[in-house]
Amino acid sequence: MASNTQIVYTSSREEIANRIQMVERQLRARGINNPRVLKAMTEIPRHCFVPSHERGRAYEDSPLPIACDQTISQPYIVARNTELLELSGTERVLEIGAGSGYQAAVLAKLAGEVIALEWFGELAAEANGTLTGLGITNVHVITGDGKLGQPEAAPFDRILVSCAVKEVPRPWYVQLKPGGILVFPRQIGGQQWLCRWHRTEVGWGNQETLFGVRFVPLL
Repeated sequence: MASNTQIVYTSSREEIANRIQMVERQLRARGINNPRVLKAMTEIPRHCFVPSHERGRAYEDSPLPIACDQTISQPYIVARNTELLELSGTERVLEIGAGSGYQAAVLAKLAGEVIALEWFGELAAEANGTLTGLGITNVHVITGDGKLGQPEAAPFDRILVSCAVKEVPRPWYVQLKPGGILVFPRQIGGQQWLCRWHRTEVGWGNQETLFGVRFVPLL
């Protein structure tokens, strides 16, 4: 079971209380019931992954703006994405669209290793700094083109995409192990839908379309 994290940043009593309240009211009350996901969301300090002027809003039930005109996802979406990956603790996970690193930090609590790709070098550097400051050692944020995945580190057991695409790039299929799971937001017309696809030896197997979401597009 991988849990290579040690929180070294401190949280105020108010921030801890807000985080617990977030888990109870935004996650558990909406059906997030995986105890490992709830524990990770309780432990990872979201306020460390937002700009300083937004820290007072860190535990609100909404996405928040970060640098480079990107966003940090709503806590419920982070938890739901994580739950959908069905992680047992040993998996190697590829995240496309690391942003500030919050989703990757949550994944670090539940997976063996996380490789996170980010288009913007500024965001990748900040994410790595935050993760290092939190003592998280099993996440590596790399600047790169998400459409290409990370062939040097493949294969992966899971791929989580934090930006919307119209079609699934072929490299994602190639780099995902048979039996692996891909969770991603898909742009269909004017609407985005959260999808979960299962990879087989011969193509994409079970393809689930779950519910409407809103993500920044893949660059």
